[in-house]
Formats: sequence, structure tokens, C-alpha cells
Amino acid sequence: MGVQWLAGFTSAVISPYEKLRFDEPRVFHDQTVRQVLRMAGGGEQVRVWLSNRYGHAPLTVADARVAVRGGADRIEAATDTGLRFDGSGHVTVEPGGEIVSDPVALPVRAGTDLVLSLYLPGDTGPATYSHTTVETAYVADGNRAGATSLPGAEQVQAGFYVTGVDVLAEQDTPLTVAFGDSWFEGFGTTLGANRRSVDALNRRMRRGWAVNQGIGGNRLLTDEVGEHALARFERDVLLCRGARHVLVHFGLNDLGLPGMLGLPPVTAGELIAGFAELAVRAHDAGLAIHTATMGPYAGAVHPGCSTPEGLAIRREVNDWIRASGTFDTVFDVARAVADPARPDHLRPAFDGGDGMHLNDGGARAMAASVDIDALG
Repeated sequence: MGVQWLAGFTSAVISPYEKLRFDEPRVFHDQTVRQVLRMAGGGEQVRVWLSNRYGHAPLTVADARVAVRGGADRIEAATDTGLRFDGSGHVTVEPGGEIVSDPVALPVRAGTDLVLSLYLPGDTGPATYSHTTVETAYVADGNRAGATSLPGAEQVQAGFYVTGVDVLAEQDTPLTVAFGDSWFEGFGTTLGANRRSVDALNRRMRRGWAVNQGIGGNRLLTDEVGEHALARFERDVLLCRGARHVLVHFGLNDLGLPGMLGLPPVTAGELIAGFAELAVRAHDAGLAIHTATMGPYAGAVHPGCSTPEGLAIRREVNDWIRASGTFDTVFDVARAVADPARPDHLRPAFDGGDGMHLNDGGARAMAASVDIDALG
């Protein structure tokens, strides 16, 4: 049996220049950024993808290293391995560009915490980043890429510049891309505990694994927090190495964010057309598509988010998702996490604290609603 490069970790990135942001852009200068990457799948070799997709200035990386995590900001020194890019340890990524490292022999397994350390010597300008990773990055002054630990480092809850880690794995490994919003990316779950819905799904899967391309706040139809789903589908799903299946969870932000901004939500017809277009694109590319119903959010604490109009649209679109036959399978997240007494509300035991995001238990319930036999 042959081997091929498969996505073992992914992280969808957004622009620091967006009008609607939940945090301030980061700029690095003569600093080391150390990030923890939980591997969904493993192999005997790895290669790392770095992105300057939204940068306005060239990104220079003077030292890049990977290692197995030893805990917190520490690495297992015996596994520390330098990365090269076309044979060089020093690389510049032009604005809008992306680059993949040369392969390195570093065996990893599913569940391994891989640590990526990047030394950024010059002023980076606002960084291309992932904003709700539910994981801690460590930022230290100077070149500390090879240091065993980073005492005194600043701790940041975000990811920077990394979009993927590929692993060299068996050719017939089924790979699933979880493509959606914060209900995949994991906002509301425990920081650093790997209890996102995609993590819980991976613990259930008997063959293959799922990588996480969720973006908190992302919309199906409109650019707002990240490019909308239809715009980023090719990059974040079709170009994901080895993808065979795509899981979809979208729509809540199309209904809730407009209300928070004083605008009307999209219509049911517009959402249905967007979901149908995703199905066409997936099937045209030979991928199976498995789509979630939109979860309940009537208890959202964010002013303007939950409206009777938006909740009625959610119910109408969910009925269509269940009955239309458009998708290979449907995973009924709405019913899995709803309060039986108030179906437009989250079950209190699953509420991440704001009435519209899942906690660890809710993420497990979301994962349990997926038919894993359909992903084999």
C-alpha cells in the first residue's frame, strides 16, 4: 500500500484588517512565536504550511522549528527539528503568499501536541491569524525557537501564520474536513483541553480523522469575520490534502450577526441556496458532504442577536436540511443540543455561557450526532 501527504492539522486564518474584529491585530518584531498544534492524524514525516495571505508586508522567518510538546511552553528537546524551505532555514513569504516546508522525519500520532516555533526578526506588520483557537501561543523576545522552555513568555489565545501540517500516511486513509464556524473552531470549550466538537469526533472515529477549518463568526454568505464559506470553500476544503468528506455547520452568524449590527438577517431562501451551492461544489469535486442543522440560540446574551424573525428562519432552513435529500447525510445538531422544554434554546447543561456557544459537554453531543460510519 502506498503513502501520500494528508492534512494532519489545519487552521483557517483571517485578515487583521477586517472591519469587524474581536481582538486587536498583532505585530511581531525580533520575537519568537511558539504555537501548540494538536495533530488529528499521524505519520512518519511532517511538513508545515505557513501563510502570509493577508499580510501587506513580506514575512521573514529566520528560524522555524518543530518538536513534540513537553507541557505548557516546553518542548521535548530530543525531538526538536529545524525546518527548511527549499533547503534554507531562512525564508521570506511575500504578501498574499503561502509556503510549505521541506519534509522532516518526525513521527507523530493522532493526539500528539506538535509545537511550532517561529523566529520573526523584522517588523511583520499585522499578522495573518486564527482568532479563536482555544489554545495558547507563547511570544518571547529574541530568537528562542530552539529553547526548551520560554519562561516569562507572553501568553496569547490565537494562532499566527500556520495553516497546516501534513503527514505522510497510508494512501487509503479517509480524511474529513470540518468546515464551519465557532461550533467547530471551539469557542466556549475549555482552553487548551482539546474538547472542541472536532476533537470529540476524532475520538469516536475508527478510521481516518477530521481536521478543523472552523472560523468563529464566519458566515455562509457574507464576508465579515473571514471570507464567507462559498468564497473560501476551494482553499479551505478542496485544497486540503487528501480530503474525501466535508462536514458543514453554518448559518447562525448569518442570522445573529446582522441583528447585532442593526441589520436584517438573510432570508431562508438565501441560506438554502447557499447550502445547496456547497453541496454542488462538494459533489462536483468528488467529496461527500454531511451537513448540520443550525443549533438553537434564543438565549444568546448578545444584544440584537436573537430575534423572532431569525429563529423562524432557522427552523425553516433546518426543516429543509433534514428533508431535502441534498446532502449525503445530515447530523441533527439542533435536536442533539436543544432544551427539550424550549427547543429554540440550548440545553442548560450544554451552554458555554452566552446562550449560543457549546461547552465541552455540548461539543461532545454535537460530535455524537455525526454518523461516523459514513466517514469511513
